[in-house]
Amino acid sequence: MSDTYGTDRYANRYANPGYQGEEYDGDGYEGEGHDPAAGGTEVPGQERTFAALPPARDRGFAESWWGRAWLKALEDTALDGEQVKKGRRFAREGRVGAVCVRPGRITAVVQDTDSTPYRSDVLLQQLSEEEWDRFLDMTVDRAGHIAALLDREMPPHLVEDAAAAGVDLLPGIGDLDPECTCEAWDHCPHSAALCHQVARLLDQDPFVLLLMRGRGEQRVLDDLQARITARAAERQPAESSRAEDRRARGVRADEAFAAQQILPPLPAPPPLPAEPGPPPSLDTETEPEPGLDPAALEVLTTDSAVRAHRMLAEALSPDHGQQPVQAWLTPEQDAVRLVADARPEPWVMTRLAAGSGRQRAELDAAVRAWGYGGTAALTVFDEEWAPDPESRARALTRLAAAWEDSERPQLRAVRNRWTAAGGDVQLRYGRDGRWWPYRKERGRWIPAGPSDDDPAAALSEALGMG
Repeated sequence: MSDTYGTDRYANRYANPGYQGEEYDGDGYEGEGHDPAAGGTEVPGQERTFAALPPARDRGFAESWWGRAWLKALEDTALDGEQVKKGRRFAREGRVGAVCVRPGRITAVVQDTDSTPYRSDVLLQQLSEEEWDRFLDMTVDRAGHIAALLDREMPPHLVEDAAAAGVDLLPGIGDLDPECTCEAWDHCPHSAALCHQVARLLDQDPFVLLLMRGRGEQRVLDDLQARITARAAERQPAESSRAEDRRARGVRADEAFAAQQILPPLPAPPPLPAEPGPPPSLDTETEPEPGLDPAALEVLTTDSAVRAHRMLAEALSPDHGQQPVQAWLTPEQDAVRLVADARPEPWVMTRLAAGSGRQRAELDAAVRAWGYGGTAALTVFDEEWAPDPESRARALTRLAAAWEDSERPQLRAVRNRWTAAGGDVQLRYGRDGRWWPYRKERGRWIPAGPSDDDPAAALSEALGMG
């Protein structure tokens, strides 16, 4: 058969994965993208070149159902099954060089048993413009199809829906047309080997099939985006004219998820304000509803603005995604946080103490604990627990290692609390293995500092020596 490209040129380019010679200058959509994970290298025009794959001695050539459908089309088309078997053996032995995929054609150089290189092509009919329109319209109608393609999947219902729209994506009998410089008139071992290698590429990326049918990945995604945008614009006037529809308007979750990778990127977030905004003024001439205290409500709105500003600052920080999720506060804990953050008027603190079930002095001590360590410190302040044998042994080991035998203070343990002789200082052992210093003031245990891994350092803090 005729070889319009030249055997020597393709023997260099496709038989040797590292060859960097002349590239095919195909007509078509410019700027074609590709998935680097699939192994393709980008070349000018609508073409993808895949480096030669390693031998497939211990695996099949098609693991996906669409890859198996591709090989079935080869087996149904070839008149000589022995040639197909020989081609499978060639591919398994790694005789297929780099594979070039472009609209309507796949190409590779395949080495025969005597190491003679043959340039082999397999042709596949491209979809017409009308068929592409039907396929793209069908895909936009079903958001799950877009999501599947972006996940490098080709579910059966996508192919079935395309067929119902009059578009055959997968090849059938007689659709894989071989050309080879060995001048065989039917599928030869070289074209069969090429088809088996392409089945492996299809397993990784169904966009390879769409490129053979005429359009590469980036153009398909651009066409889908254009259709999604156009349909949204068409729906806008009709939806905006009906108030009930406006209230119910939304986007299905699967549609939003499917479109996220083909829509334009979101604009950059606005800059963080220097400080929280002022709360709304509740000083109006209208009398409040019974049971509603405007002054207390102003405290809550001010606190909400401060928290929102802090959360936004954390969300915009570069390492936000690596930060642990903060624990959910109980109403009693949140009352302590509100007092610590907002420093409200004494009468508000009294109300918060009553609402959280604490005496005013206990609330003051809890606020001090919050200042030393937030939720973790407040949990140790409130909670008395009995360490399990393993935790207790670990605590005793740390206590023993903290002092020399002659210097070790006398500590009496009750559950997770170790009180020093004299009864004025105490160490509390947290569930996280850290030690918290406490001092007794006016008959009440008061947090004396932040936690420490070293019980001796925590005890020094409690004694006022830290």
